[in-house]
Amino acid sequence: MPWVMTWRRLRGLLLSGRAVVQGLSEESCGDDPLVLFDRWFRDARRSEWLLPEAMTLATATADGVPAARMMLLKHADQHGFVFYTNYDSRKGQELVDNPRAALVFHWKVLQRQVRVEGSVTRLRHDESYAYFRTRPRGSRIGAWASPQSAVMASRDELERSFAEHESRFAAADVPLPPFWGGMRLLPVRIEFWQGRLNRLHDRIAFTRKGDGWGRQRLAP
Repeated sequence: MPWVMTWRRLRGLLLSGRAVVQGLSEESCGDDPLVLFDRWFRDARRSEWLLPEAMTLATATADGVPAARMMLLKHADQHGFVFYTNYDSRKGQELVDNPRAALVFHWKVLQRQVRVEGSVTRLRHDESYAYFRTRPRGSRIGAWASPQSAVMASRDELERSFAEHESRFAAADVPLPPFWGGMRLLPVRIEFWQGRLNRLHDRIAFTRKGDGWGRQRLAP
């Protein structure tokens, strides 16, 4: 409804104005970047009405050739940032050969950006299965039907594969594919960027130090 969109835009502008004026101080960001990320993510949910969980995932081959794509964050806590994928896909294979990656979140309405770097590990089977069960049935069948990143002769080939798997699981629940599941990025560095006037932006970076975090302010 138009009035809902108008209120959401207004709310976003109000949050953005406060963020730009108040900025990001060492005192306001605290000592734990994952707590700060949670706060910023909740702000993004309140102000962004289109996929605040969208993020860029950057990977690299064993010899350092980079690649990036958009993904959806499914969970974040003190243990890291979780996303799901086909393990046989390009990104899946790159994370086997070079299990390090980077994430970027950009919330334009708040003039905020978060960069995350760290190592990546697979979730346990039971964790992946629990999430897979929450997906719509069509998405679960699609996970079986698509050989992600593989070359296909045509769209028809994909549609036929979906129809075959739809028939295969017609009388049964759709199980978790052995080649599909969750990945968790364990952060070693998290940088927060807050837009400010005159391009004098705030940048504060946290680096993992043992069981805690070190914190530095960076020039914009």
